[in-house]
Amino acid sequence: MALLEVRQLHIAYDRRPVVEDVSFTVEPGEILGVAGESGSGKSTILRAVLGLLPPGGAVIGGTMAFDGTALTTERQWRALRGRRMGMVFQNSGASLCPVRTVEAQVRQVLGRGVSRREAERLALPLMEQLGLPEGVRVLRSYPMELSGGMCQRVGLLLAMLLEPELLLCDEPTSALDVLVQREVMETLGRLRRDRGTAMVLVTHNLALLESVADRVLILKHGRTVEQGSAAQVLTTPQTEYTRRLLAAVPRLRRSL
Repeated sequence: MALLEVRQLHIAYDRRPVVEDVSFTVEPGEILGVAGESGSGKSTILRAVLGLLPPGGAVIGGTMAFDGTALTTERQWRALRGRRMGMVFQNSGASLCPVRTVEAQVRQVLGRGVSRREAERLALPLMEQLGLPEGVRVLRSYPMELSGGMCQRVGLLLAMLLEPELLLCDEPTSALDVLVQREVMETLGRLRRDRGTAMVLVTHNLALLESVADRVLILKHGRTVEQGSAAQVLTTPQTEYTRRLLAAVPRLRRSL
């Protein structure tokens, strides 16, 4: 059974269609890359899966199911968010609270009554997996005291603390320089390898998907242009649009 199943999804903002007839599945432990230009509907689909469409946005057709259960009510989404489905935003530094330490935000995610010692016990091993050195120092730090790459890893830390089965990543490397982009992608690969985490990884840069994605979905103006294995889509694309996307970015060697 697929962990996430989306069938013939239609989404509109103020009755204006923005996603039309999009279907895909994500198996346990699989990474699906979703790529396309800005405005292609990538982030909108992630928000729909989490039940977090902004005011005016609505699913007007199709179905979404997580682990065999249809996603239709806010109560269902609340039971899943954070616990079984996590989210990493485009700029995690901006989504962190600037006046609270990383440790305080870790304790908030873990729930009321969690002590500093317990928070460290749970967070430090994961921080090591995420490539966050000097874990205790990072926990004591405020976001403004960390680099962009470290803040992005802190975003991953907060998303992974409750060990969700599915991680939704919305352009997690777009605000980072090229070397840090590579490090973050390697981190995502380690999470899948070490924890079996399934992911939907949204990006406009197809080359980044070569290192981690199992399958790739290409979107244009809210519609599916191409979908298939990463090896097929990224090496022998079937559409001119996909070929143009590939030609627009430098290529990274698949190594994970």
